[in-house]
Amino acid sequence: MSVQDTRPNHTIYINNLNEKIKKDELKKSLYAIFSQFGQILDILVSRNLKMRGQAFVIFKEVSSATNALRSMQGFPFYDKPMRIQYSKTDSDIIAKMKGTYVERDRKKEKRKVKVPEPSVNKKANAPLTANAVPQSVSGMPMMNQAPRMMQMSGQPPYMPPPGMMPPPGMAPGQMPPGSIPPGQMMAGQMPPPAQTVPENPPNHILFLTNLPEETNELMLSMLFNQFPGFKEVRLVPGRHDIAFVEFDNEVQAGAARDALQGFKITQSNAMKISFAKK
Repeated sequence: MSVQDTRPNHTIYINNLNEKIKKDELKKSLYAIFSQFGQILDILVSRNLKMRGQAFVIFKEVSSATNALRSMQGFPFYDKPMRIQYSKTDSDIIAKMKGTYVERDRKKEKRKVKVPEPSVNKKANAPLTANAVPQSVSGMPMMNQAPRMMQMSGQPPYMPPPGMMPPPGMAPGQMPPGSIPPGQMMAGQMPPPAQTVPENPPNHILFLTNLPEETNELMLSMLFNQFPGFKEVRLVPGRHDIAFVEFDNEVQAGAARDALQGFKITQSNAMKISFAKK
């Protein structure tokens, strides 16, 4: 089904995901690459057989979901290109915000599950929606609150992945609709402390600091491998807050540094990027 066949929605449905990735790791990585498009309310991932290789990302704004869908369509995520489309129905959290939420008949749904299907293929081809995700899965903790929200203030301008066209009416380097440009603050917001990144001579290796505790190699790779010349991420044993990222040359490293400078992996951790000392 093409993207045009489904109306825009706060929720995007992603499939063709690598089924070998653990649930918690998958959710962290999805948050890392999609939070650049706007505030994420929830990420739904299940490990049961029917929902393997699939996920739902719920944005607060429809424009954020649209930018994410257009920019990340076909993005190589854990060595498999993502297939993304709008969810066919509102997720529960969005329906409650709109005041349109209706409690579903769980008994009726259970009876439907017991009815045998003619073939496995028809099951596999059945359309999925965000509401199809079970409310409780054995061994899967419920998300009682939304993940840590990405504050758009101070976020780098929108940059589409290489080789992909930016959304209509939005040029590379332009801030996403509804975002707060760097330097502007919301009413009542305290100005952040002045942060300076030491300037070293250009280098093909970048030095990252102020990383959150949950940072891992795969998460950083998802952020940097969209830039040409990316080679590898190297973590420092015993230190979760720093890392090195290597590119083929200084120009490519500089482009990645400029695009991701100040990127917030979590609300309280704005990534600082400088050239590594030679």
